[in-house]
Amino acid sequence: MTRTSSFPFFDAIQKVTGAGPYTGKFGKEDIGSKDMAYRVIADHIRTLTFAIADGSRPGNEGREYVLRRVLRRAVRFGNQNLNAELGFFSKLVDAVVDNMGATFPELVPAKANVKEIIAEEEKSFGRTLGKGIERFKKMANALLDKGKSELSGDDAFLLWDTYGFPVDLTELMAEESDMSVDKAGFEIAMERARDIARASRKGTAGGLKFEAEATSHLQKAGVDPTLDELKYTYSPQTGAKVEAIYCHGGFVKSTDDAEGDVVGILLDRTTFYAEQGGQIGDTGVILAESGVFDVQDCQVAAGYVLHLGKSTSGSLSVGDCVKVTVDYERRGNIVPNHTCTHLLNYALLKVLGNHVEQKGSIVRDDLLRFDFSNNGPVEAEKLASVERVVQDQIKSSLPVCKSVVPLEAARKVSGLRAVFGEVYPDPVRIVSVGKSVDDLLADPQNPENFDYSIEFCGGVHLDNTEEATAFVIISEEGIAKGIRRIVAMTGKAALQALETGKALKEQLSVLQAGNSSELETEMKEFPAALDRAIISAVTKAELRAGLAALQRKALEIQKAAAVALKQRVVEEMLGIAAEASQAGKSHCVAHLDARIDTKAVSEAANASLKANPDLSLLILSKDDGIGKVLCYAVCSKQAIEAGLKAGDWVKATLAAVDGKGGGKPAQAQGQGTNVAGFPKAFQLAEEFASAKTQSNMG
Repeated sequence: MTRTSSFPFFDAIQKVTGAGPYTGKFGKEDIGSKDMAYRVIADHIRTLTFAIADGSRPGNEGREYVLRRVLRRAVRFGNQNLNAELGFFSKLVDAVVDNMGATFPELVPAKANVKEIIAEEEKSFGRTLGKGIERFKKMANALLDKGKSELSGDDAFLLWDTYGFPVDLTELMAEESDMSVDKAGFEIAMERARDIARASRKGTAGGLKFEAEATSHLQKAGVDPTLDELKYTYSPQTGAKVEAIYCHGGFVKSTDDAEGDVVGILLDRTTFYAEQGGQIGDTGVILAESGVFDVQDCQVAAGYVLHLGKSTSGSLSVGDCVKVTVDYERRGNIVPNHTCTHLLNYALLKVLGNHVEQKGSIVRDDLLRFDFSNNGPVEAEKLASVERVVQDQIKSSLPVCKSVVPLEAARKVSGLRAVFGEVYPDPVRIVSVGKSVDDLLADPQNPENFDYSIEFCGGVHLDNTEEATAFVIISEEGIAKGIRRIVAMTGKAALQALETGKALKEQLSVLQAGNSSELETEMKEFPAALDRAIISAVTKAELRAGLAALQRKALEIQKAAAVALKQRVVEEMLGIAAEASQAGKSHCVAHLDARIDTKAVSEAANASLKANPDLSLLILSKDDGIGKVLCYAVCSKQAIEAGLKAGDWVKATLAAVDGKGGGKPAQAQGQGTNVAGFPKAFQLAEEFASAKTQSNMG
């Protein structure tokens, strides 16, 4: 890389890092590897800008992991060799676009998205970069102190697993310290981690691996790959022959000889769809004269379809003639989910924009799951638009066209969607919704092609979109940086979700029409019911917004009711106290309908005492709904001197309602839980006060 070719980038790097200028030095002359850092950063920012603008992004696997390694290497160089503050790297995207955008115009509209993606990755790595460098230094110093110069594979794996350091970055840092890395040991540690991960993912296959060693054995034995063209058709009771039986112990002649709970049956032909392309494998039954085999899953490797399951009666042997029966009712739920996955992919592209890339999918019988690139959550309005686009395509009764064509011809079709990094066979199968494959190939560059869902796909699909019946998006959430996940349903499940959503809307409308002080109680169960409900995410967002407004309304009603209650209770108590005072009484026991509103009762008692200084008061109130009794007392100075103290008065009264309370001689309060004892409490309160005052008089 010459000074001339990278001059604009070197200036930009110096500006954002504040480092000294580039001097063009190499090797030992390049003190602190400053100029090396300039060259690495300039090269890597161009690589990342072009790759991300082209639709890729840093990630954990394959080509995407290469980009992540490139980015982290550049960030480490800038931070450690140029003392650049974290966040510098994404700022260099401007320099790339400014200097190369005229020659490569596709960079210009992608600039903001590229900067955002790089900034997120840089921020993520920045959280562990400093700690990772410090950990490496400690590892290196400990080894050098012992006279050793090779970093162990386990240590390199720790830096990768905990701090996100790609092993080639660790090797580079080791080289700078005149050390090396045990690469073989690192690979062993990685494989150990993969084995643990695989073990945790054991499902219906019972951990039975059908990999290269097994398929190689079949090839050497002269077993032909499985004929599975009938998987796209409805073919009950199809005849087939058992070619091989596979288990944890290897290949056996009979299911009776198999080790483990799960066995794999290989047939010469099958109607079963094996898991691939995100679509789960079929289930069903294999029938032989000698026994019945329950197929719980179906996998494929190197063209061999393995039917995984167990014998439910008798046994199967190699050479047996059998009948294969797919569970077509289950598949009938899978197929609309797969077709609607394509429609969802198209809808996201149409609503959100060209930056959307498929990052994975799962097609099951109960739901579909679709992962895609997008920076941040999908706004509620846009999510509603996505859902509506799919629903409109279902209502439009569009034909779903499938055809196998040469890969070269297929790639020329504009508007065709493919998964980035995926390797497709030649010939390849095209699934087009709304436009025939023949029409696509006849005019591959027709701009109208972008108005249709067109994808490479080997899965099983509907013949017409109307067969999907209905579609709802159940959830939309983030699963990784820049990766979102949508879960959706079709058919009967979607109709049920729509019906449930409609019922909840009606329930909310009834609540919204209410205007009583009981609103809070009436809506108590609704939030939990809404959280549990499997309904459209769009509808759920609308209902949550309506619920929030209703909760604000309930709070306002509650506040207004509390004010009204307090005002009524104070006025009522003032009247009762005035009558008692005029009658020459020294104390008064009153029953007020104030529920358990301590604040209202307190204000009523204190206002009455202030208006009648010589009158001691005890107020009782109850709430039958919650089973509680409230007691509140205030005593005049004369009463206290005579021996009537508020704390004692409250304690004596609450004995009748299994309550506790207390306080100062002038003021006390408490609560009880035996509402049935309320009349007795009223009686005790009167007797206690009378006894104290009469004793004093005596």
